[in-house]
Amino acid sequence: MVSLPPEIRPEQSVELLKELHILTRDGKLNQDSRRKLKQVYHLTGFIEPLLAEVFADTAEPMLVDHGAGKSYLGFILYDLAFKAKAGGRVIGVETRSELVQRSGALAARLGFARMDFHALSVEQSIDSPVLPARVDLVTALHACDTATDDAIRFALAKQARFIALVPCCQAEVAAALRQDKAKSLARTPLAELWRRPLHTREFGSQLTNTLRCLQLEAAGYQVSVTELTGWEHSMKNELIIARYTGQRRGDAAARIDWLLAETGIEALRSRFAPAGTGDTAAAEPACGR
Repeated sequence: MVSLPPEIRPEQSVELLKELHILTRDGKLNQDSRRKLKQVYHLTGFIEPLLAEVFADTAEPMLVDHGAGKSYLGFILYDLAFKAKAGGRVIGVETRSELVQRSGALAARLGFARMDFHALSVEQSIDSPVLPARVDLVTALHACDTATDDAIRFALAKQARFIALVPCCQAEVAAALRQDKAKSLARTPLAELWRRPLHTREFGSQLTNTLRCLQLEAAGYQVSVTELTGWEHSMKNELIIARYTGQRRGDAAARIDWLLAETGIEALRSRFAPAGTGDTAAAEPACGR
């Protein structure tokens, strides 16, 4: 019998790890796979306690992985947190139908019967009858650019109890900052923060995630931000975890407006507008059924 690397947990499916190309066919880990596995383990370490809270309230928790891609995260979470349970579902939402078909076939081969995959846009996923009206936890791992905002919009519409996000490639805000840079430089010394191209990219990323956190706080979520893993493993390293409490931060909407105005990107207000004016954030989350 081939001895497995010490990073592999006893309860994990070796076949799954090979299918995800985390393990080689002879059960080895290369350096790139070790880095990827460390990222996923670290993220699941934050998500598993949230799932434990949900399982304590309902036997059928619903987790939606938005912008799932090849569904690495969904498969690992199912394997570690759902497989041994009697109920609960992991649902992958991804626009690329070929990835959805591939993930569905893999779940069938592994006997992961409570995994579903759907080829849907964010608009379709909010209203589609194939998805539940409420979900307990929404994840998005390295959802590129505005895909993280789509996951937030979906989570608010579905009244998610928990949201776990690892944003990636926040290009939209950086592009908006770049477009009116000269005007901003003439108007405010703050524009020095994004005057140089590298700073535009980095400040745009920081500003994007700050606005997202305020948006969630305005919708009644308690937000924490931490590192996903060491910087030597990934530069896209920010993990945002939001827990619904119903206590909306009273000045969050005003601070969103102030930041958009000061940075000259008011055109993006609809992207970060608090959801509290509609009915999506006003309803109670799925804390137990």
